[in-house]
Amino acid sequence: MKTIAVIGGGITGLTTMYYLNKQLKEENIEARLVLVERNSYLGGKMHSAYEKGYIMETGADSMVARHPAVLTLVRDLNFEDQLVYNETGISYIHTNNELHAIPPGSTFGIPMSVDSLMASTLISEEGKKRVLQDEEIPNPGFTKESSIGEFLEYFLGEEIVRKQIAPVLSGVYSGNLYELSLNSTLPYLVDYKNEYGSIMKGFEANRAKFESSSNKKFVSFKRGLSQLIIHLEEAQPEVEIYKNRETKNIKKTNSGYEVAFSNGETLQADVVVLALPNQVVQTLLDDAELDQYLGKFTNASAITIYLGFDLPDSVLPADGTGCIVSHNSDLVCDASTWTSRKWKHTSSDGKLLVRLFYKSSNPKYKEIVQMTEDELIKVALQDVKLSINVEDVPVVANVTKWINQMPRYDLAHNEALQNVLSQVECKYPNLLLAGCSYFGVGIGACIDNGKTTAQKIMTSLKAE
Repeated sequence: MKTIAVIGGGITGLTTMYYLNKQLKEENIEARLVLVERNSYLGGKMHSAYEKGYIMETGADSMVARHPAVLTLVRDLNFEDQLVYNETGISYIHTNNELHAIPPGSTFGIPMSVDSLMASTLISEEGKKRVLQDEEIPNPGFTKESSIGEFLEYFLGEEIVRKQIAPVLSGVYSGNLYELSLNSTLPYLVDYKNEYGSIMKGFEANRAKFESSSNKKFVSFKRGLSQLIIHLEEAQPEVEIYKNRETKNIKKTNSGYEVAFSNGETLQADVVVLALPNQVVQTLLDDAELDQYLGKFTNASAITIYLGFDLPDSVLPADGTGCIVSHNSDLVCDASTWTSRKWKHTSSDGKLLVRLFYKSSNPKYKEIVQMTEDELIKVALQDVKLSINVEDVPVVANVTKWINQMPRYDLAHNEALQNVLSQVECKYPNLLLAGCSYFGVGIGACIDNGKTTAQKIMTSLKAE
């Protein structure tokens, strides 16, 4: 009987094991399944904290509803009755110390229609005229491997990119738009330009795809994202799950792999899945030849701070769900989600809950990352005061640091990935890499990757 080990109990590792276990049962194949996690809890960046009636997500706060893998998994688990959707409302950009609404009918700040463009209070009349020139400009050779910043500026102009699009997209993808490829962000923009002659016309032709579900684009669960993790664990009792167990190294043997743990124990495995951050994979394999490729993947950092107040949520701007901060603002944070407004389930009594984000791309990040938690909370409170005019003392404060743990899909990512996969396949048979360091950010992409990884293992087992 084969032993299959998944190292890493985040959403990718958990879904890999879930779909593998399911397929093994369907094919009537016996195997020993082992899942190993360093932390005391499963879920990785999907983890909910509970305090004084607030639900605070220490990593991702939701899942993209339209990603097919998300609702497929929820239905597989018979968990649909626990779903909650985001409240719709207005997102703002904080610029010149004022809140400006991101125009309705835009995606990531990119206008999907002339009406959306004209409604913007962020762009000058000259800037709007420049956007409309897009349909007169042929594509000189931009591809999906091109920089998304260069692509958007070439066709839409510098002003709208700097003032309206960059604050949104940079926040989502944790990087400089000029260092991120279209392929790793919004690859369909190239198709829209090539097929319809302009980006806006492409959006107009595909508008239904973006406006379905009445803008309720994201989902969570009544008791937070950790509910999905708990349910996934409970759905696979046959799997040996070890928490609080740190993996120290992995060595190739004549029959498979020896996985060594910090407590001195070892595990002999025929198949190993590393659903781990790239830097951890480097440490475990300790392969200088492979490191020259693994070393090309880059990461960003983020610090998030929740503040809960004994104030009604109604103190927020009407219909507002949060703001993104432009470069010309006195706010220190990069963005703020008005969580209790966007996600009603996060505040049991309708009290104000705000989340602020401080990213490594922030000009003040070197100062911020050296601060104590108390100092960080003071900075966050000043940002809350300046952005929504709240000066009360919070009843809850939660600080989470993700240092060098946010994958950046820069222009070198795809080539590095292909080199790594080729090397691993040649040197490490039956060892698979998985997770957001390599195969896409976002919970939906991780679920997809877990399912694909399980299928690869099944194909290999049936071929033997």
